[in-house]
Amino acid sequence: MAARKPTFNQQILIDPTPLPDSIPKVKEVGASSAPLLSAAFFIGARCKDYNDDYMQCKTENPGKGEFECLKEGRRVTRCARSVIDDINKSCLEQFRAHWTCLENNNHQLWQCRPDEWKLNKCVFDNLKLEKVIPDQPKQSTPVHLRQKQIYAHSPVPAWEKPFIAEKSQSS
Repeated sequence: MAARKPTFNQQILIDPTPLPDSIPKVKEVGASSAPLLSAAFFIGARCKDYNDDYMQCKTENPGKGEFECLKEGRRVTRCARSVIDDINKSCLEQFRAHWTCLENNNHQLWQCRPDEWKLNKCVFDNLKLEKVIPDQPKQSTPVHLRQKQIYAHSPVPAWEKPFIAEKSQSS
């Protein structure tokens, strides 16, 4: 054990020990839960390889992967940060509208589908990232593309149409 005293702040342990120099420094994502939820599928699309590497490291180091997998975790953080930065640069208005809607509706995605469709179109047009729900059966319409949202407070207006990427329409 180190010869330092841990500091307690409101029941949270803050460890003042700096990370070793072998662990690369990285800025945190710097987003709250609503923007992260709004961008989650795009982060997943761009950062899939980094996420897979991190999860493989965690699987190969059960119970001790926190330290052994810091490098992989930092890569995931860097990638997620780059996605958030790119969305902010290319689609700030649509991004802000969607995550504000999520924030105001208890993070219930189905309350914010029209804003989500606008964001999906903007992100696809500018960043070429598409929202895809994993393991979605081929013959069914993905939940985020359905015109009727069963649990929404109000129906989706008829003029609001879901965004379907060009490559998805042909399959």
